[in-house]
Amino acid sequence: MTDGQQKSRRSQAWFGARGRSGMVYRSWMRNQGFGHEVFDGRPVIGIATSASELAPCNAHLTRVAEAVKRGVWQAGGLPLQFPTMATGETLMRPTAMLYRNLMAMEVEELIRANPLDGVVLLSGCDKTTPAMLMGAASVDLPAVMVTGGPMLNGKYRGQDVGSGTHVWKFEEDLKTGRMTEEECFFAEGCMARSHGHCMTMGTASTMACMAEALGMQLPGSAAWPAVDSRRMETAQAAGQRIVEMVEEELRPSRILTREAFENAVRVNAAIGGSTNAIIHLTALAGRVGVELSLPDFDGLARAVPTLVNLMPSGTYLMEDFCYAGGLPAVLAELLGGGLLHGDQITVTGRTVAEDTEHAERVDSDVITRLDAPFQPAGTGIAVLRGNLCPDGAVIKQSAASPHLLTHRGPARVFDSPEAYHEVADDPDLDIDENTVIVIRNAGPQGYPGMPEVANVPLPAKLLKAGVTDMVRVCDGRMSGTGYGTVVLHVAPEAAVGGPLALVHDGDPVVLDVPNRALRLDVDDAELARRRQAWRPRAESCDSGYTWLYRQNVEQADRGADFGFLRGSRGHEVPRDSH
Repeated sequence: MTDGQQKSRRSQAWFGARGRSGMVYRSWMRNQGFGHEVFDGRPVIGIATSASELAPCNAHLTRVAEAVKRGVWQAGGLPLQFPTMATGETLMRPTAMLYRNLMAMEVEELIRANPLDGVVLLSGCDKTTPAMLMGAASVDLPAVMVTGGPMLNGKYRGQDVGSGTHVWKFEEDLKTGRMTEEECFFAEGCMARSHGHCMTMGTASTMACMAEALGMQLPGSAAWPAVDSRRMETAQAAGQRIVEMVEEELRPSRILTREAFENAVRVNAAIGGSTNAIIHLTALAGRVGVELSLPDFDGLARAVPTLVNLMPSGTYLMEDFCYAGGLPAVLAELLGGGLLHGDQITVTGRTVAEDTEHAERVDSDVITRLDAPFQPAGTGIAVLRGNLCPDGAVIKQSAASPHLLTHRGPARVFDSPEAYHEVADDPDLDIDENTVIVIRNAGPQGYPGMPEVANVPLPAKLLKAGVTDMVRVCDGRMSGTGYGTVVLHVAPEAAVGGPLALVHDGDPVVLDVPNRALRLDVDDAELARRRQAWRPRAESCDSGYTWLYRQNVEQADRGADFGFLRGSRGHEVPRDSH
């Protein structure tokens, strides 16, 4: 390796320094047993891991990191593992989404502040994948994503059960007497029977697929189960590949183009992916200066049928999807129909078309064909407009009830999800199957953090009467594992004075998904009078991170990122303090 090559390495500003500075950096690293030869100018690869026992979906990532290290050593690099926070949706309160931006900030600053030439990002649960991508994009050093993989299929009494999706189903069975407390307790242990994230097409699986569709993850790696040996093979291959990416100077800014985001939006439609992908993709696009707006998600997806038959929209689970061909089979099908940009480059250094040249669909019931899709084109995520959501709202049509996609009913308003839960089991609750349940103050500022609370369970009395779905409208999100006719991400949110704050009990709410409309049938003069009388709720905090979040978070249609984090800040080497 020549001196010119060594000087081109970012890490050599630390390890190649002369005098006291270089001695400080190298000598302290050597207390870990590194020999002097590892500081010879070879690429230094950071392995950012969100492993944490407080984030069960990410708890196994330390083992995944070991596989990445093997690959980095094999390719001639120096791997250095470092921890990041883990935003696990299953335990964090009030919601992991409150901390996505904080994690993205941490990832960005850790990469920039340390002697790294490239980074491998190890993620799992819902928010860790977008947070890591956002942070890495803002630094723009070579980066490759390795998601931790889904759990094995859940098994309960001879049937497959899906994490998240069956939580809602079992809750309904419990409320209607179809399941006892003891049976439910037993079933919960059957649902999560291995390491990994949700094995439904929830947000974790969706974002793993989005990372692959964007070109930031190796082909086929989104779907391998966490405990499949090929998950470790994939991690080792990523360690090898990141060293080559450093040599090639293949950075996120070359991969995350407008065309890459268009591919991801269409792939999300084809896999029946989570509505949360809209929030995360929009925020990530903002980090690389790509314009991506709500209408793009509707317009780009309208021509794309749902090809993947997975819960919550379908029957199968991620393990089945993997063995049926995984995402490469979906990409190949979409490419064949002219629905993707095949010349878009990926972390492999090749194009999407080249990466999927040998993709094979093994099971056409799990991954269907374009000419015989699981659900027809136009049944994916729809973006709504109207006087109730002037900046937009979304609905996942494939998880909704067709007969409710056009609906008019009286509003029953709750000022928080907790207010609804307090009365949901009341047999005298004044709600019928035509009512539109409105949950507000669950948006980015209002909760804060925009939690997954929109798909509230139906009132117990209606479940017992055989009602299986109702229209629900909320300025929050819902889990990607959830289902139902639920309008989400209403913007602007109620807490900042959006029209949702002006709805009264009994107001007629009109949902017209075919015409992409959501409106309140109340005349403008009355709404203006209500607006004059509206006052914001007092905030419950005046310091700390939550204060920072509320002061700076953007609305759902903008990705709920912090405005000051938009754009890339680069990877310039910080000053030497020695």
